[in-house]
Amino acid sequence: MRLSSMADYAVVTMVAAARHCGCARVSAAQIADETGLPVPTVQKLVSRLTAAGLLRSSRGVGGGIKLARPPAAITVADIVEAMEGPIALTACVEQGRHDCTLEDVCLLRPHWPQVNAALRGALAQVALTQLVEEPQ
Repeated sequence: MRLSSMADYAVVTMVAAARHCGCARVSAAQIADETGLPVPTVQKLVSRLTAAGLLRSSRGVGGGIKLARPPAAITVADIVEAMEGPIALTACVEQGRHDCTLEDVCLLRPHWPQVNAALRGALAQVALTQLVEEPQ
C-alpha cells in the first residue's frame, strides 16, 4: 500500500501546522516555505483539511491556519481519510462497487473489512504529536 502524494503532503502540512503549537496561526505561504511544497498545493490541502474539520482557516489580518483540535487528538488515519476517503485496501468492499471480475466467486471478500479495520486501527494509533517529536 502506498499513500497518494496528496495524502502524504497532507500529513506533512499537518505536522508543520502542529509544530506551531496548534494554537498560533500560520500562513499557507509559511507552511509552503517550511515544507518545500508549492503554495498552491498547500492552499488546496488547507481547503480539504479545513473541510474535514482538521484545520481552521481565517482570512485577513491576523488570519491563517491552525489545528482545529489538539495534535494528540488528530491521527494519521484522520488525515488520510480527509484526503482519500475511507481507508481500504480493496475497492470491492465499497457500497455500490461491482467492478471486480472475481466478485461472485471470491472467498476473501467477506474478510476484507477485517483487514481494512486493522489497517485503519494501526494508522489511528499514530497521533500527530508523535510525528512532531524528534526521532530518537
